[in-house]
Amino acid sequence: MTTVIAPEARIRPASNKGRWIEHWDPEDETFWNDGGRQIARRNLIFSIFAEHIGFSVWVIWSVSAALLSKQGFTFTPAQLFWLVAVPNLVGSLLRLPYTFAVPKFGGRNWTVISALMLLIPTGLFAFFVQRPETPFWVFLVISATAGFGGGNFSSSMTNINTFFPASQKGAALGLNAAGGNAGVAVIQFGLPILVGAGGAFGLVAASGVVHLQYAGYVFLGLALVSAILAFKFMDNLHAAFAKPRDQLAVVRYGDTWIMGLLYIGTFGSFIGYSSAMPLLIKLNFFRQIVPEAHSIGINFAFYAFLGAGVGSLTRPLGGWLADRFGGARVTLASFGVMILGTIAVITTLSRLNPLPATTEAMIAQAKADPTAFEYPAKVVELVNHNSAAFPWFLMAFLLVFAATGAANGSAYKMIPAIWKAKGRPGTEASAALGVIGAAGALGGFLIPIAFNTPWVSDPIGATKAAFWLFTGFYLLCAAVTYAVFLSKRSKFAGHCV
Repeated sequence: MTTVIAPEARIRPASNKGRWIEHWDPEDETFWNDGGRQIARRNLIFSIFAEHIGFSVWVIWSVSAALLSKQGFTFTPAQLFWLVAVPNLVGSLLRLPYTFAVPKFGGRNWTVISALMLLIPTGLFAFFVQRPETPFWVFLVISATAGFGGGNFSSSMTNINTFFPASQKGAALGLNAAGGNAGVAVIQFGLPILVGAGGAFGLVAASGVVHLQYAGYVFLGLALVSAILAFKFMDNLHAAFAKPRDQLAVVRYGDTWIMGLLYIGTFGSFIGYSSAMPLLIKLNFFRQIVPEAHSIGINFAFYAFLGAGVGSLTRPLGGWLADRFGGARVTLASFGVMILGTIAVITTLSRLNPLPATTEAMIAQAKADPTAFEYPAKVVELVNHNSAAFPWFLMAFLLVFAATGAANGSAYKMIPAIWKAKGRPGTEASAALGVIGAAGALGGFLIPIAFNTPWVSDPIGATKAAFWLFTGFYLLCAAVTYAVFLSKRSKFAGHCV
């Protein structure tokens, strides 16, 4: 007769270098039902919270950049797009070492460390946004440190992948990722309200004075809470241990880079569009000469959070659908919707008129008497014209966001399924999640840069050109998905990938 030892009994005492589980076998149904499920869900809950805070810090500049002018800063649109893009570049580069940190230090231990590292970008943010005399290069360095929050995604996904059986990985990874993705929506919704800029579709009025430092203080505190909760309630798995050299074997597989390409199209689109959306709305649908003068057009703070919110909600749906129908099928369908959505965005952009540049004379007049300042009739006419098209722009953009979210969930389901079909070790699959996540996050850097390049001279033309480029890339991704994973000649034929 075999004696089954409950999983909780295999956890080392906290005094022995932390909470370590000696044996973990979620594919064993008895093990899973005899306490394994509860442990996995507990770790998932606190992993979601930690990743949520990490994502919020990662994209704190996406909404703050559009508010810097209200706190006395005079950065150009091009500089603002760099502040938005650089955290995504740093976050993508950090995803590789963060992935390898989980088997080296333990999932719980690294969650604590990575949460504490968020004190650096939040503290610097709170200090320097109160100092308009600070040069741009300093802000560029500070925005780069926000990339620490982007690295959290790979370590979190690598850790949670090991806890769950293959049949539930899609849903578990989808929920874990959705909790992080939701951090983008939460900060884009909550930060403007918190700092006094108003929001919530206009239900919360602006206070007239913006205090961006409040956001830094709040998320510094939340990062500390995240570290404490991870220390108290999460676990390390010996089953996840692997040498970095062994994990790096995944970079030799063509499957890794194929999925990295697809993930640029899915997650890269989600984080890139989320980062750029506030500035896109502000520059094309909104005008405010100086902070003291009244504004006209669409306030980005009212709507910018919707894209990330929709994408976060559909991510677990994509994982669930992938568990039922296969990740490749759901991913292919999602790319199809993304193509239709980007074409719809381009169609709405074609209805917009370029807004005239603000002149020095207008600025001087507005500063002299902000309360009496009136915008030229032509400017008001153009802003109103563009504002009338905004609902169509928003609906088309939200369709793209919904598809990116679903594709994120389905693509991540594909990775462990591919490794299982190839008979490769589970620790390699976890490493692949990190490598592919790092590649995908590069899209978060490339998309804002694509919008920014010729921005000053022709913002609408630059936006349309960028979306045509993205449409072509999604066509490529759809073709690759079908050819590699779904065609009759595919080496994965017969496998539910």
